Amino acid sequence: MASFCNVLKNFTILDWHSLANVHRHDLIRWASKKAGGSTRNRVSHGRPKHLGIKLHDGTYATAGSRIVTQIKLRFHPGLHVGFGKNGTLFAMESGRVVFSCEKIDPKWDHTWIERIYAGRVGQTIYKKFVNIIPDKQHNRFKLIDQV
Repeated sequence: MASFCNVLKNFTILDWHSLANVHRHDLIRWASKKAGGSTRNRVSHGRPKHLGIKLHDGTYATAGSRIVTQIKLRFHPGLHVGFGKNGTLFAMESGRVVFSCEKIDPKWDHTWIERIYAGRVGQTIYKKFVNIIPDKQHNRFKLIDQV
């Protein structure tokens, strides 16, 4: 609208007849180039998930503490370790954390096992296990003979 007013200032009374033939879209300045996108480097990563080992081998874990957070079944629960529905391994008793690599015989009807080990039926599978060695050991065994 400002450019239209500038045009009106330049016209004299005698020019009003020629102004009637000027269309409003002729007075608008159109873009000479297309609008370019921003060239800044945008952050394309989502929020970090903070997955991985929370308590390492040999550290002390209290009951209920998270040991490993995972999306895929990378670590398996061992002695005194629980398995959450989102894949988190947590300590069921207080004690020392021990990681081990063992041969597994998976329960093929479990949904996680079906999805991850599909096509490996009948093969020997070695996996990493997380175990908790409790502080207070039970006294149910009796030493009979020492080698």
